[in-house]
Formats: sequence, structure tokens, C-alpha cells
Amino acid sequence: MDKTLLITGANRGIGLELARQYLAANWRVLACCRNPDQATELQALAQRGTGKLAIHALDVARDEDIARLARELREEKIDILFQNAGIGGPRGQGFAPIDSEEWLKAFRVNVLAPFHLTLALVDQVAASQRRIVAIMGTQLGSITDNTSGGRYVYRSTKAAVHMVGKSLSIDLAPRGITTLLLHPGWVRTAMGGAQATMSVEDSVRGLRQVLERATPADSGQLIAYDGRILPW
Repeated sequence: MDKTLLITGANRGIGLELARQYLAANWRVLACCRNPDQATELQALAQRGTGKLAIHALDVARDEDIARLARELREEKIDILFQNAGIGGPRGQGFAPIDSEEWLKAFRVNVLAPFHLTLALVDQVAASQRRIVAIMGTQLGSITDNTSGGRYVYRSTKAAVHMVGKSLSIDLAPRGITTLLLHPGWVRTAMGGAQATMSVEDSVRGLRQVLERATPADSGQLIAYDGRILPW
């Protein structure tokens, strides 16, 4: 039986590479992004494929989009629900004025959306074989690791989604669902920048290995692409 991955933010960067590598591994991929018509690389991947890639329009910040997607996928079994979509927030996140609306926008995308999407698709995950909810976290959201300050919007929203994931790991355990927070490394993407130390291909290969080896004992952990357990 085919295994199925749902990935948000699949139009570029880590999300696009996740779609590419899981397709190569013969998975079915439900690729979600805000504007499928503008996702040229994702569309090209679908055209080259074997019919195992389905593209869905989804703005994770819109509750109505999440509800519509859940209706569309009500008969699916989702082995891995990978919540990759996220934003870095506004420029200039040092100890200086930060636009409150931009901060709230980041909370909606980075924190509220993973909770609402998990709630909407929990039955589809529970019905699958793997039963994994993966949320893209980051070492920058670790309170223990923060020795340099700054990045107020990004750090605070990622620390918050870590807590969401921890609570999900407890609440979803009775349904056999494993919830993971994943740190992809410092990756050369639009968000990570050209100076980042890791290619998107290497990051995704590591994340896939973490997901492949994951057991219920890992639920609620913040795990790096290389398998290290990171402190909160």
C-alpha cells in the first residue's frame, strides 16, 4: 500500500525538496501551497512524475482554507503530516520597535496554523500506518540555546510552536500518533540565506532519516536533521 505525505509550504526550499525526495522514494505526496498556479517548479515536478503528486491550494493562515482542505481529503490516510510552512517575520528584529501586526501575522502562520491543521486532519493521520505529525521547529526557538538575543519575532513564534507540538504529543498519544518537532539545520534557502552552511538536499535527507527511524518514544522531542535531541 502506498504511503502518503502531506507537506505544507511545498512550492520552494525545504518543502519542495521534501516533495521531490519522497516522490523519488515512491510515496504519494499531497503538496500544499498558497498559489499553485505560480509554483512553477512544483508544477514541473508533477508533470514529470507518475501521478503520485497532487497539488492543493492552501493558505495556512486562513481557517477556511484549512476547513476546505480537510473536506477534500476526508477519505485520505496521511502517514506523515509535515507542517513546513512558516515565515521569518519582518526585517530588523533587534531590540527596537517591531510592527505588532507583523508579529501577530507570524504567530498565525508559525503557531496557530500547525495546531488548526493538525486538528482538521487528525482522523486522516490516525487512520494511516505511520501516524506522524511533524512540525518544523528550529534551534533558534530553543530558550536554552539562546545566547545571542535578538530575532524576537522568529524566536518567540518557534518557541511557541514547540510548546504546541509538546502538548500535541501528549494529547494525540492515545490515538497512536507520534508528534515531532524538527530542526532542519542552517539551510541555503530564501529564509536561511546564501551564507547558510547546508544544502537543502542534505537537510531533507537528514530529516527523512529522522522520520523513518522515529518511534513513539521520540514524541514531543525537538530533533535535529542529524538525529540529535536538542534542548528546549
